[in-house]
Amino acid sequence: MAVFDTPQAAFGALRPVCVQLTRAQTVENVRQLQAHLAGVSGAALQELQEYVLFPLRFALRVPGPKQERLVQSLVQCISSVLAATCVKKQELLQELFSELCTCLAPPPSSGKAPPLSEELKLAVIQALHTLMHSAYGDVILSLYQPSSLPLLGFAVSLLLTLAEQEKAKQIKISALECLQVLVLQCDCQEHRHLDEDEEQQCGDLFASFLPGISITLSRVIAGDIKQGHKTTVSAIRLFYLIVGLVMADKQLARIPKSKEKLPVGHSRISELMIYRGSDWTKSTAEKLSLLLHKVVESSSVHPHWKVRLELVDLVHHILRNCSHSLVDSFSHLLKALVGLVNDENSEVQSRCNKVLQGIAEQRIVAHNRALADVLSENLHSLATALPRLMNSQDDIGKVSTLSLLLGYLKLLGPKINIVLNSVSHLQRLSKALVQVLELDVTDVKIVEARRSGPPGPLQQGVQKGRCQKKYFRFFTEDKVFQLLQQVCRVLGYYGNLYLLVDHFMGLYSESGLYRKQAAMILNELVMGAAGVGVDFLQEREVPLNVDDLKASITSILDEYMDQVNWYLVTSIDTEESSPEQSEQHLGLTVRAGGVSSSVLLLSSEPPVTARTMNSNIWQICIQLEGVGCFAAVLGKEFRLLLLSALYPVLEKAGDRTLLISETALGTLADISEACGYDSVQCLISENSDYLVNGISLNLRHLAYQPRASQVLDTMLRNSDASLLPLVEDVIQDVLSALDQSYNSQASTFLRVLHSVMTALDEVPLAKPEPNSDTEGEALMPSHAQLARDVMERCIHLLSDRSLRVRLKVLDVLELCVTMLHPHGNHLLPMAHRVWPALVMRLISDDPLAVLRAFKVLCTLAQTCGDFLRQRFSRDVLPKLTSSLLSQAPMSARAGPVYSHTLAFKLQLAVLQGLGSLCERLDMGESDLNKVADACLIYLSAKQPVKLQEAAQSVFLHLMHVDPDSTWLLLSEVCCPEGYEPPHPSLHPVKLSGMGRPRNELTDNVLLLLQRLQQQEGTGPRTSTQEASPS
Repeated sequence: MAVFDTPQAAFGALRPVCVQLTRAQTVENVRQLQAHLAGVSGAALQELQEYVLFPLRFALRVPGPKQERLVQSLVQCISSVLAATCVKKQELLQELFSELCTCLAPPPSSGKAPPLSEELKLAVIQALHTLMHSAYGDVILSLYQPSSLPLLGFAVSLLLTLAEQEKAKQIKISALECLQVLVLQCDCQEHRHLDEDEEQQCGDLFASFLPGISITLSRVIAGDIKQGHKTTVSAIRLFYLIVGLVMADKQLARIPKSKEKLPVGHSRISELMIYRGSDWTKSTAEKLSLLLHKVVESSSVHPHWKVRLELVDLVHHILRNCSHSLVDSFSHLLKALVGLVNDENSEVQSRCNKVLQGIAEQRIVAHNRALADVLSENLHSLATALPRLMNSQDDIGKVSTLSLLLGYLKLLGPKINIVLNSVSHLQRLSKALVQVLELDVTDVKIVEARRSGPPGPLQQGVQKGRCQKKYFRFFTEDKVFQLLQQVCRVLGYYGNLYLLVDHFMGLYSESGLYRKQAAMILNELVMGAAGVGVDFLQEREVPLNVDDLKASITSILDEYMDQVNWYLVTSIDTEESSPEQSEQHLGLTVRAGGVSSSVLLLSSEPPVTARTMNSNIWQICIQLEGVGCFAAVLGKEFRLLLLSALYPVLEKAGDRTLLISETALGTLADISEACGYDSVQCLISENSDYLVNGISLNLRHLAYQPRASQVLDTMLRNSDASLLPLVEDVIQDVLSALDQSYNSQASTFLRVLHSVMTALDEVPLAKPEPNSDTEGEALMPSHAQLARDVMERCIHLLSDRSLRVRLKVLDVLELCVTMLHPHGNHLLPMAHRVWPALVMRLISDDPLAVLRAFKVLCTLAQTCGDFLRQRFSRDVLPKLTSSLLSQAPMSARAGPVYSHTLAFKLQLAVLQGLGSLCERLDMGESDLNKVADACLIYLSAKQPVKLQEAAQSVFLHLMHVDPDSTWLLLSEVCCPEGYEPPHPSLHPVKLSGMGRPRNELTDNVLLLLQRLQQQEGTGPRTSTQEASPS
């Protein structure tokens, strides 16, 4: 179809169809006009705009009922004309606006009209939308004069009715979008930006519609979820745009003190106009607060993320534009904003964080005291309810509640001291945190978990910065604890550190119920004050003062390491506890007055329970974690505090309670890294002089000997040869102390001596050089002299009445023997002295002691050899063989559980060691026969597999000592083949095992004979001939 570019050509083409439509208003005529319009250029149509619109408008204004199809066609044709042209006359804009609105609401005189079709409604809404966009320049403002208020109100009313009552989603959404255009809040860039005066004029005008629009939109937002999320999103957007326009702080600040009078003749209009004075603003803000609460409540839990995202924009828009006028609504708005920070949708989370960041950067809270007060009150209310909520909500609810608390603190930022300076606010917040962080101390495994055996080096398994897993009474989710940590750190970051530390130190001292929680909070406050791991929205106004931080840390450390708080009862094991703790077990309480004296005061405290010990263990662990935190915060500045902090931490590293020991080791690793040491070993080595001095002083006092020994034990376990010269004198002090108090402190000192021997054993030491003055005898180095001194003490303690002491003595004794191995002239006399007591452990002691003593015996056999042969044969071997023979029937009948018994372990240890003993001691034939007879029964298939294997190992060793006798013994049990004499004059060989049917011993005997044959490397005949009787 040809395009008409000039008005003249277009007029010639359009005139017939326009005349035809004017004469007969039919759908067909409208379609013809629509078809011709498609061939007219935009410029030509602009010149003929009113001419083309005339028949269309005329058809709409014809009196009487009209077909809906005709009206719809007319409206759609008008819309297409407006889309291609601009409305440049104010009168035309107003008339078209009025005529289109009338299409949605027939005049009352027409009686009860049938409802309009959805298609017609949608067409009219779209035409209105197009009309508003086609208005050229300032022409649009003609609609926003006081005189146009009734017409605007009519349109607003119609569109709101459609948005609320229509069921068709598209109509609802289109009506809301048209309303957004009508209030000049369109998203498009076609409209020019209004200046301040024009915005002020529109705000005055729209104030008349604010109640109706806001109430209706709040109903739409809170409506049935079936209406779809797009409707809700459009309603929320329109809500905050109209509220943000009418209640804008900038506009309200420019409102004159008295209402302006309109020109004469506008008295009725004057009644409709709203004067946005202070009274109206206050009243409207109160009503809007209720509506905003309703909007927030429904939208924050809406299942669709785009609705929640729009809610974030609502809060942002109102906070930015109405921070003074709607300050009373901020309680709901900020709660919603902060609550959505942890939304399940990443876009909502991201948008929320950006909004919060923007609020912080623009310092909206910092510059608005009223807003800060609202946040403070919200914080107070939430802190009041926090213990109840944490006790009643599920984990998801707890995360939401704590996110809200954290968000309030972040928003307050530097203004947080408003809260902290209020006694009631600070007490409420601190008590809430203390109650929520209450630990669950009912798990008896904490007390039961003891460090068994000699611990390994500190560096093994130590993870710096790792806190022990804690179990809380009111929550189990890690996310909850992380949020509580952030709350404390944000408080420390923004708050007055002296005030906070003083307050929580008061709670720490106030009651044992609060002590663990207060210590946790103090640790986190210090981390926050240093800016470590703090998620903040804005920088603090006053930078950190390192001296203040150091002073606070020093005061906390002094309190933590006070004897009342550091040396708590963690075990009822009297051999492991110090004298003062033993007194506490009996109902006595220690009050230490200093290093050199302690005073025992009678106390009515009840006996220590597992719950109390659990609580004490956790308190010590939390305080140890705090020391690690403080070191990380101060870095190398912490070196100045090592004099007071390192020794107590080393004490706890040697504690027998596993949880305390592990935590202390982690703390040492933290201190080492923070202070710039390469390792914990370097930390101890470079501070060993003052540590050794402290140990030496404390060893002089009975009450402090266990602690001193723990420190020495820890040092030795993580040191090299360079430490030995420093601690030699201290070790002699330990030996002297052991001589004086072996009845009460033997177990403690033996642990230290074990560490001494272990350290010496692991250090590569130089070989002794011969001394020419003593005919080739080697000079005894200091470490060997020390081993001899320790071994002398062990001889006396081998008969101690305590099984635990005897076991430790045997462990130490084994190490001493190993250390003295190169010095036979000194080892053999010591072995002679220790032998009687060792024999008693082997033949008449608890099975545990027998096990350990047998291990020592095996070590002695490696080093002393022939020196022990006769003694072993006379004193020990008969007992061992008789024990094996008596236990064999029991183990043969036992089930699988038997392998877990002590009797089995003892049998296994003896069988595993007996063969090597016989070989190393080069035992005689009669003794070997005793051993073979005792072990033969353990080759039975009825015995546990491990015992069979151990018995095989005995015979394998015997094969090396006396293969012929071993072959003969085994062949008497089972001989797999006959042996023909090489000459007829020789008698045939007859063995008991020949021709014997298979039995329980057969398999293992055959296996051993095969191994023997492989070992000898010759055929069986030769062995048989040599072993056969003459």
